[in-house]
Amino acid sequence: MSRIIPKKIAVAVCVFLTSSMFFAGTWAATAPESIDAVTEVNAEEFIELVENIPDLVIIDSRIRGDRTQGFIEGALSLPDTDTTCDSLSNIIRKKETASLFYCNGVKCVRSSKAIKIALNCGYSNIYWFRGGFGEWLEKGYPYLQE
Repeated sequence: MSRIIPKKIAVAVCVFLTSSMFFAGTWAATAPESIDAVTEVNAEEFIELVENIPDLVIIDSRIRGDRTQGFIEGALSLPDTDTTCDSLSNIIRKKETASLFYCNGVKCVRSSKAIKIALNCGYSNIYWFRGGFGEWLEKGYPYLQE
């Protein structure tokens, strides 16, 4: 005689297995290797840009919860979920102004999503710190706390 698993238990097991695979990294997103028409930079190149481009706009594409862990000085918070042509125009007045986007690192897709939106809005002078805040911390550079 076969045993029928109650529907609530089956749903609970399915949710548990799905969330376990997600948190184990099975479905973890990885940022693309590159983005066309965008210059990728590492932490040292990021610092050079700040030193050499006085009007560089730095955008932290992480959500508020991530930003409370710390952020790079001068970075403006604009989560990818809030990034639109209008929100970008409030921060970056001219579409040719140099702008740099970052998020948590190569396992974070927030900055790449925000960059794609910026490109679609006509922004053209974009830098991407793909290693993001993770690389920044790893290299021991200073950061601010909210």
